[in-house]
Parts: sequence; C-alpha cells; structure tokens
Amino acid sequence: MASGSDRNPIIIGGLPSQVPDFDPEETQEWLDSLDAAVDERGRERARYLMLRLIERAREKRVAVPEMRSTDYVNTIATRDEPFFPGNEEIERKVLNATRWNAAVMVSRAQRPGIGVGGHIATFASSASLYDVGFNHFFRGKDEGDGGDQIFFQGHASPGIYARAFLLDRLNETQLDAFRQEKSKFPDGLSSYPHPRLMPDFWEFPTVSMGLGPLGAIFQARMNRYMEARGIADTSKSHVWAFLGDGEMDEPESLGQLSIAAREGLDNLTFVVNCNLQRLDGPVRGNGKIIQELESQFRGAGWNVIKLVWDRSWDPLLAQDRDGILVNKLNTTPDGQFQTYATETGSYIRDHFFGGDQRLRAMVENMTDDQILHLGRGGHDHKKIYAAYEAARAHKGQPTVILAQTVKGWTLGPNFEGRNATHQMKKLTVDDLKGFRDRLHLPISDKELESGLPPYYHPGRDSEEIQYMHDRRQALGGYVPTRVVRAKPLPLPEDKTYAAVKKGSGQQSIATTMAFVRLLKDLMRDKEIGKRFVLIAPDEYRTFGMDSFFPSAKIYNPLGQQYEAVDRELLLAYKESPTGQMLHDGISEAGCTASLIAAGSAYATHGEPLIPVYVFYSMFGFQRTGDQFWQMSDQLARGFVLGATAGRTTLTGEGLQHADGHSQLLASTNPACVSYDPAYGFEIAHIVQDGLRRMYGEDSEDVFYYLTVYNEPIRHPAEPADVDAEGIVKGIHRVGRGENGQIPAQILASGVAVPWALEAQRILAEEWDVRADVWSATSWNELRREAVDVDRHNLLHPEEEQRVPYVTQKLSGAEGPFVAVSDWMRSVPDQISRWVPGTYTSLGADGFGFADTRGAARRYFHIDAQSIVLAVLTELAREGKVDRSALKQAVDRYQLLDVSAADPGAAGGDA
Repeated sequence: MASGSDRNPIIIGGLPSQVPDFDPEETQEWLDSLDAAVDERGRERARYLMLRLIERAREKRVAVPEMRSTDYVNTIATRDEPFFPGNEEIERKVLNATRWNAAVMVSRAQRPGIGVGGHIATFASSASLYDVGFNHFFRGKDEGDGGDQIFFQGHASPGIYARAFLLDRLNETQLDAFRQEKSKFPDGLSSYPHPRLMPDFWEFPTVSMGLGPLGAIFQARMNRYMEARGIADTSKSHVWAFLGDGEMDEPESLGQLSIAAREGLDNLTFVVNCNLQRLDGPVRGNGKIIQELESQFRGAGWNVIKLVWDRSWDPLLAQDRDGILVNKLNTTPDGQFQTYATETGSYIRDHFFGGDQRLRAMVENMTDDQILHLGRGGHDHKKIYAAYEAARAHKGQPTVILAQTVKGWTLGPNFEGRNATHQMKKLTVDDLKGFRDRLHLPISDKELESGLPPYYHPGRDSEEIQYMHDRRQALGGYVPTRVVRAKPLPLPEDKTYAAVKKGSGQQSIATTMAFVRLLKDLMRDKEIGKRFVLIAPDEYRTFGMDSFFPSAKIYNPLGQQYEAVDRELLLAYKESPTGQMLHDGISEAGCTASLIAAGSAYATHGEPLIPVYVFYSMFGFQRTGDQFWQMSDQLARGFVLGATAGRTTLTGEGLQHADGHSQLLASTNPACVSYDPAYGFEIAHIVQDGLRRMYGEDSEDVFYYLTVYNEPIRHPAEPADVDAEGIVKGIHRVGRGENGQIPAQILASGVAVPWALEAQRILAEEWDVRADVWSATSWNELRREAVDVDRHNLLHPEEEQRVPYVTQKLSGAEGPFVAVSDWMRSVPDQISRWVPGTYTSLGADGFGFADTRGAARRYFHIDAQSIVLAVLTELAREGKVDRSALKQAVDRYQLLDVSAADPGAAGGDA
C-alpha cells in the first residue's frame, strides 16, 4: 500500500497567485531567458524547454500546475522504454494463432442452423494488449492467494476462449458450442464473461458497459480494505480493467474516478482500448477521445500513460525538430485517423504528410507500403510492455493506459476501421485467405474452400505452446480462473438472536431498528463478527446506525486527520485505517460496487465477507438494478436492506422517495431472496436462514433483500409455537380470529400487518366477521416456489402432482382472501392463482406524495378501514354479507374523505 508521502495532497498541484516576489531580479532573468529562447529558437523549442522544466520540477516534488492534456504522442519516450524480456517472434506466432481461432470460432457460430453470432472486431483490436498481459503481467492463483483481478472487456471474450484453447483449457467441441449453453451442455461457452454460467472460468461479468470500470475501482479498494483489516494479504494483487473508448461514455465508467485517486489505489490499472470507434461509428469523429480522456483522468488525479504510436513512428518523431509532425498529430481529428486506417499508403502520403513541405520531406524515402504500416501503439508488444511496467511500478496513484488501436485489426480491408465492423460476424472465403496470409498460418486454400474454416493449433509440443505454458507457470497459473477456496463459516448460536426475538415490550420501534439491534449482536460474535462489512450511501444516521461509529469506525486509509465537529458526542464520527464501515458518499452505484466486491471475496481471495448494504429502498433496485444483476452474475452473497420502505410510510419525503415497487423489481432477479418482514422475530429467522444458506455448509450463490420501515410499531415476542418454516418460506399466521361467525382471511406484509390486525378487530366487533391474519414475509418466495412446482408437474404428469407451499398453508383456511401491503398490487398478486379461494388485493398503485401516513393510506385505500371494506365486499360477493353493508362501511369510516383518516404515527420524514 502506498505510504502517506506517496499519496496526492488535497491540492494536486498548483501555483501560488498571491505570494510576493522576494527576488524580482532573478524572476526577470528567468523571463528574459524564455524570451530569448522564443526569439532565437522559436516557439516550439521554447515549448519543449518549458515541458522539460515542468517534468524536472515534478521529479523534484515542486508543485506546479497539472497539464490536463499533453501532445498526441506516447507518454513514455523511446529512450525510457525498459528491456523487453519476452521472445517477440514466438509471442507473435502465439498471437496470430489466437487471432485466427477467435475469428473462426465466431464465424463458425454463424453456420446454417445455428446463427448465434458473436463479435470479432473488439478482440482483433485489443489482442496485443491482452497478450502482453498474459505473457508478462497477469498473476494467477496457484500461489494460494487471489492473484490479479482482471476485468476482461465483454466483447473480447472470443479471444480469451481462443487462447484457452491453445493451452488445452478448452477443446474444439467447446469452441463450436460458443453461445449454445443449453443445447450443447456441458460444453457450451457463454457469450460474454459470465461467472454464473462458467463458474470455474470467468471471475467478473463485464459486458454491461460501464460496470466493469466501476467494479474494478471498488475491487481495488476492497483489496486494500481486506488487507488493512487483517482479513487477507492482498498486497500482491493488481486489478486490471480492459475497457473501450466508447464505453467511457457511460456515466458509471468515469463517475468514481476520484475515489481511486483519493485513496491512492496504485494497485489499479485501466487499459482503455482506443480504437476510436463505438459500436456503429466513431467515438469522437470531430475530436480526439484520447486527449479528452487524458484530461478527465488527469483532472481526477490519475497517472496517465498514452500509448498512441508504434515503433515505426520513432524515426519520424526523432526528426521533428520544429514540432510540425507533432502539431499535425495534435490537430488531426479521430474521424480522419479512422479513415487513414482504411486507405492506401499513397492516400496517407497525400492527405496527412502532403500539406507541408517539411512533412513531405520526412517520408520522401519511404515507400507507400511503409507509410501504410505506420501503426498504432496498441499493437506493439514492446511499447505495451513499457506502458504496463510503468503502470505497475507507479506509486501513489491509479494508472490509466490510453492505447490507440484499429478496430478489426488484421481481419482485412472489409473489417479494419469500418463503421459496421462491430456487427460483422462472418468472414468470406476471400476474407479468410487474406486473414491467413496476414497471420502467416499453414492452412491450405482447400481447407478454407471446403466447409467450415478450421481451427489452428501448432501442436502441444510446439515451441510457442510450450512458451505459453512456461509463462503462465512463472506467473502463478492460468487466467481467467475462478477458484473457491473459502470454507464454511461457523454460524452464530441461537442465543445471538434472542434479544430481538423478545420483542419491543411497551416500546415502539421500526423494523429498521430491529435489524440494527440484531446486526449489533451479530457483529459481537467472536467467529464472524469481523467479517461483516457495513455499507451505506451517506445515510448511517438516517438508518440509526451511528451507534456503530465509535466501535466499528468508518474505513479511511488515511485515518482521521482532523478533529471531528461532533467529537464530544457519544456517537461521534470516527474514521480509521482499519475501520469496518464503508461510507461511500452519496453514491448508490459506488456502494453497490463495494457490495459486489465484498460479497464475492469468498471466491476472489478465499475469505468470506458478509456485506450489509443499507439504502433508501427507492434508490436501490430502481437506481442500480443493473448492478444487482451484475452481483448475481458474479455469484456474490450478502444482505441488502431497503430501508425507509413503502409507498406511504415515508410520506414526508414525497413522490421520488416513495417506494411501492422494489419488491417487484427484486422478484425479477433469480439470485435475490427477498422478504418484507413485519416483526423483529421474523427478521431474526430470516437473517439466520440467510447466513446458513450463504455462508454455511453447501452454501448457495444467492443474496438476501429485506425491506424494512421507519414507522415505529410494537413488536410482539416470538410465540412459543413460532412457525419458523413458514417465516422463511414466506407465510405464517400471526393472528387467529377468535370472535365473529363469518370466516375470512387477511394476508399482509411488512408495515401492513398492524393494519390487518386492526381490521381483524373491527370486523369482529362491528361486522361479526372472524378473520385470520397472515404475515406474508415473502410474496416473491411463495411465487417462486409455486412456479417451480408447476414446472415439475407440467413435465412429470405421470407422477403424483406436487402442491405449492402457499396452497398447502392456506388449504384449511376458509376464505375469502384479502391481501394488503404498502406495495403496488402487483406484489401480492403474484400468488393469486395458488391461493385456494376467492382472492383480491389492495395496494399503493400510482405515484407517492407528501402527506401524513394516515391520509396517504386512506388515499390508496390500504388502511385498516379499507381492508374491512375489502373483506365485506368479497363476503357480499359470496352471499355471506348483505351488499347494503358495503355502503354503510363507506359512510361509517368516511372512506371517500382522505382528511377524515387518523394521521397515524408521526415521523414520516427520513
């Protein structure tokens, strides 16, 4: 980890503007020297001298203004390039075989009757960038640690498969099963990096563009966090993220750069493949994306290495005494460079070099073919090695390498640099022949003309294959590889949950507070307490978690270098290099990235962490839903708390804070086990079950989502005959009707359970209805289990038909059934078809708004009195109650008058 002296100061560089000049004569001498350089040697020479002075000033640690953009040339001068330790000839042969197999795999996937597609142009442009990493930098896991964490660009997956084929990690049958995961099971290969689909191969899902860079930043930070807290030695791990220049348009790609610089994450390197093209056109046709990204990364405090030109440009740049060539490179837009990649050498001579006699003179002794092959730096192994070595050696800052390439490189004139390249998936016979010749592969015309193009393997005993194996052995094993070394955790004893199971007595508390109380007891556990990772987006106090500040403390690698304004308070804000709480600022995206990195640490580093991410429920699945899919794909585990849940419970905040649908969004994620508990003892059983399923024996790749509320209620003690199975599976009875003659059933969840119990009382006392009340702790899990049962019954008609759990549970209950929650009706309606009787639901459909809780619930007609009306309505339909009772109920409870409702408990604000 970088020392404090290596870190960036608060001010990253600057020039004092109000400091008096104590030696005007010396100052004038310097100014005169500059004037003389301009007058005698010209502006370009003076500019060069100034740049060298700034460079030397930085070497001497003299604060000078940062240059946000530098010339459009390589950052590392030719004279400063290190010795290249590899055998470039062998590596070129390896890369040529890899390029061929990647393209052929995608082309064969387009064969008649299959046509599943694929992408070849992205890997074609970035192949050298990966190859140098594989041969010289990417650490494997054979040493017993986590190795390096590599976020491969999603569309480059064919190249990673092709390399694995050469190493005998994959075979031809598997390559031919690309994108045929079920029909060719178990040989099918996933389209992109998907750990859930290939859990022994891929580590990080990256094809949802923008999430790769975000995830890489927080993975690097999590590595430092784990080391600081003594959980794992991650000092040797380096995080590499391979990205596209078009991908950097995504807000997530650049949105968290500052945290990486602020925390000095020199264990992180971004490699941006700047092929100047998006999916369907240029990234910055009229601009220069490398210059733009350089400015953004420098401004954020990153170390920037530009890898623009290959070695063939070195002699030309060495001649450029007056800077005319550099000026031409600086002023040529990207769209024109893309065109040069598709044109002839004579065109480049006329259009790039032809506008100035000095430029023409530079290339007058070069043939058109030599001009044509003036290449991009991202295809030059030695230049790439120099950039990677400099990035790995740099201390105190994360590094970004901006490498210029050509999209579709080596694939031929129909592919290289073309706007349609990304969507081109099949090579013609002529394309294949030209491609083969370009790569110098021993494949005959006959092989290309008869049927599908063949894969190429130089032989297991060949020099190049042995070279590949030797390099990987020296670097600690094959990558990508996902290994799970973590052992099951010793789970807390039942007594750990005792306090929250006792209920709240005469005190009213919110379910959020009940969870926090349980979490505090769990964190005291000697076995697993230290493994909890608390995560919140600047809302710990809102969720009542400021009580953790003094003991757990907030993680900050620099500690707390100031006196906190609340230092005299018992719950003062405390930061520490070994803090347990991650306070990621107002960034749900950053918090979710921390959640994913922590939740997959059991595989990444062999050390399980138990993340607990607490957020405003409205700003969880809705705002970062794509990341929750990323979490499930990365097989991450942990607890997610949607706090201040419900559409009417947080009414003081209004529409944009009123969550009536996150449970529905959660139901769409197959890895998400979601609950809407009403009481503390339910939370205890759910959390205990979650720890068992995620961290015990035979652990599962799921994560738990609990919605909890900020409305204080009285929590009953756990009953002696508690239905623990029902709580975990999704439904249990919390109130058996004792009075009344006419039977009915009320199903409620979360904060709605007290309304249902109040409705039960009113129905018995005023309408002679005996209603049972059920707490539906998980509408989603009930539906999921029922769907599984239906699927089994459909496919096994000869067997005894299974019965869904919710049907079994309610089979002895006499309806009708009325469901209610603080969610839109779609949430409880998920189980309607499996309820054995007449079923209807109430819900908070529509936009939320600011008002009292009582008024909001009357408006949506989900309060106790509205539940009474719903039950009577269903009984009237069944002929058990006279329909005149319905109008009586509407009038008696003033259900058409929102202002007539009891305002309810105060505290609807956050």
